[in-house]
Amino acid sequence: MSAPLIAGNWKMNLTEREAIALVRRIMQGSRNMSDVEIVLFPPFTCLSQLHKLLVSSPIALGAQNISHHTQGAYTGEISAGMAAEFCTHVLVGHSERRRLYKENDQLVNLKIQAALREDLIPVLCVGEQEQERKTGLTGRVIADQLHKGLQGVHLLDPAGLVVAYEPVWAIGTGRNPTPADAAEVVARIIRPVLQSLWGQTAADKIRVLYGGSMNPANAAGFLSQVEIDGGLIGGASLSALSFLDIISSAARFS
Repeated sequence: MSAPLIAGNWKMNLTEREAIALVRRIMQGSRNMSDVEIVLFPPFTCLSQLHKLLVSSPIALGAQNISHHTQGAYTGEISAGMAAEFCTHVLVGHSERRRLYKENDQLVNLKIQAALREDLIPVLCVGEQEQERKTGLTGRVIADQLHKGLQGVHLLDPAGLVVAYEPVWAIGTGRNPTPADAAEVVARIIRPVLQSLWGQTAADKIRVLYGGSMNPANAAGFLSQVEIDGGLIGGASLSALSFLDIISSAARFS
């Protein structure tokens, strides 16, 4: 089995100086946790300096977003090729991009294709809104996001894709599905779709993370589930102590 993956999405937080200080604490605290893969998603402004700091470290960097365009007159955008100078991973389809910037599944698909052309590993985020959950549409919504987001994708290596299940209703609300419920979504919805696209072996090897407000208090419950291969961490990744606690929990179940 692959090592668990713990990813920290810093969103629009931290200056370069703050980011360097946080990464140094994470590097120090995770030195003996080599059985957990760590990826950090800082703001673009921090990538260059953090790349220099982490060049000899197993900790990887990811981009929070990319354009589906290769280059050109797209003010404010960052291409996959630009991100690949510093990053190994990229977030695609995050609930905030879908909700705040109206990114649809077709655009998500184009971004995944762009990432793969530059050998970036897409972390595809999928998940249901609260009303969709209440009306029993969780399975339909997530399956649709997966099928449309991955349409036409030729995956040569299962390690080249990560899926993150983020129930949108749980993000920043203090509410979460039970670990067993989250694992059931992975087992009943996500892996069968992946199996339909690339076969059972690939579906079993693609890592699926839980991304709904994981924190030190609930991490062990989610990470103990055999269907959950790690976590996409938001607010808790901004604290070295909290983030390291989650990494330590992942190490116990690796």
